[in-house]
Amino acid sequence: MSTRMEPKTVRESSVIVSYAVMPSDANPAGIVHGGVIMKHIDNTGAMVAVRHSRHFCVTASVDRLDFHNPGFIGELLTFKSSLNLVGKSSMEIGVRVEAENLLSAEVRHIASAYLTYVCLGENRKPMAVPELLLETEADHRRNREAIQRRRVRIQEKNNEAAK
Repeated sequence: MSTRMEPKTVRESSVIVSYAVMPSDANPAGIVHGGVIMKHIDNTGAMVAVRHSRHFCVTASVDRLDFHNPGFIGELLTFKSSLNLVGKSSMEIGVRVEAENLLSAEVRHIASAYLTYVCLGENRKPMAVPELLLETEADHRRNREAIQRRRVRIQEKNNEAAK
């Protein structure tokens, strides 16, 4: 296997996955469990990480997970996942979750998350990933925002270590 890695665009590894909400995914009020949404967020984020690196990746952190609106039984959840930032062996991936009422065609933004994945080599140790090529203004904006989140995350880790 070649050790040379060609840079990749955000578009090359982005993933969109849809999932129909079933009764077993919801509470007695018909509202989707947050854990069900979290699982799908993690799965689609991991798909992006693996598509970018072409190696196994593990979830290192969840920076933010915000629920904005509920999803309901019978709706179609769509998870839109893409890379925001690539480090040496880590990748920040943003996931936007939308719920679509299939009868009315109403679409609502129900959740957003930022997750960091680490690429693992055959020895299960972190390994380098391809650089990220930013093409659009949205790619550049998301990258700038991710750099700021990374700074805050590192500062918080340093503060915890100093205690």
